[in-house]
Amino acid sequence: MSSRPAGPLPPIPLTILTGFLGAGKTTLLNRMLQDPALADTVVIINEFGEIGLDHLLVETVDEGMILLGAGCLCCTVRGDLIATLEDLLRKRDNGRITPFRRVVIETTGLADPAPILHAVLYHPYLSMRYALEGVVTVVDAVNGPGTLDAHHEAVKQVAVAERIVLAKADLADAASLSGLRERLHALNPGAAILDADASVTDILSGGLFGLDGKIADVGEWLKAEAVEEAEHRSHAHQHGHHDHGHHHDVNRHDASIRAFCLTSDAPVRQGALDMFLDLLRSAQGSRLLRVKGLVALAEDPDRPVVIHGVQHVIHVPAILPRWPSDDRRTRIVFIVDGVDRDEVERLWNAFLGKPGIDQPDAAALGDNPLSLRR
Repeated sequence: MSSRPAGPLPPIPLTILTGFLGAGKTTLLNRMLQDPALADTVVIINEFGEIGLDHLLVETVDEGMILLGAGCLCCTVRGDLIATLEDLLRKRDNGRITPFRRVVIETTGLADPAPILHAVLYHPYLSMRYALEGVVTVVDAVNGPGTLDAHHEAVKQVAVAERIVLAKADLADAASLSGLRERLHALNPGAAILDADASVTDILSGGLFGLDGKIADVGEWLKAEAVEEAEHRSHAHQHGHHDHGHHHDVNRHDASIRAFCLTSDAPVRQGALDMFLDLLRSAQGSRLLRVKGLVALAEDPDRPVVIHGVQHVIHVPAILPRWPSDDRRTRIVFIVDGVDRDEVERLWNAFLGKPGIDQPDAAALGDNPLSLRR
């Protein structure tokens, strides 16, 4: 193994750019690549049935551009993606390419971004060297509602995003655009919804780590308040429609996606947290689209732990030296597909030892998923 300076290197922010076929990802990427803010960025493009980037641009970008062959990024090319990310690090560490500061992966229009998130988070080396800055999902303002109605994959792409970019908004009428914005916000209350002419910095920011590899704004990344507020509005809305049967305007795909936030005022024992997450991922697996949290551990309540999960992988990207604000509650945001909040909350309350709820048996559970103890 090649020698490198002692201590961890700052992680390199990695963004996944996704969106359904024809949403406008390539147009957005072409515009972004002409912006000086994307200097020192490697863009990994997966061409699959779509017109790719303007080939003159590909030639001029030269070493900063990596074109993967045809094939879906989340299956046939997935192994190549990991090899490509490892190779980039080797070349960067050996001084064979300019030390890039950011990576953007453009997925195919049919790709579920979760396996890509999973590949980076689960890989022991890549998860140390790359910091997932977030998922940017492009939605076609004109055809988006029809796409969301027809394709559950498109709904999941919206649900896992930190940033949602509305393309072709100038071609949509005001009423349908407003309805689409409301629908996107209901699917993912924690995501910022931006127009396609927003600045590159706004589109790519919002992750846990900044370009310097340091922790950025945890609150902006977690968005717990936005999720809690949306939950309260949803409860009030459902209560208001309680006597009117099933609410007719909720699409069947949308109805299975839920975002909610669980909290604890008291610090949580690490063993209880480990077992809760282990049981949850064993039971729900692929239905846990994203899990993000800031946790006060009873063993070290002054240094909050950041947790990030995708499906059955739970990762600890950081242990903070101090709390980012006066709010020292444990907050875990879940974005799930076909999972009841009550089910997760009952499990959470059981592990917190709330009165009247039996503590689960630790001996029946597997290994610690967090690996906090080095």
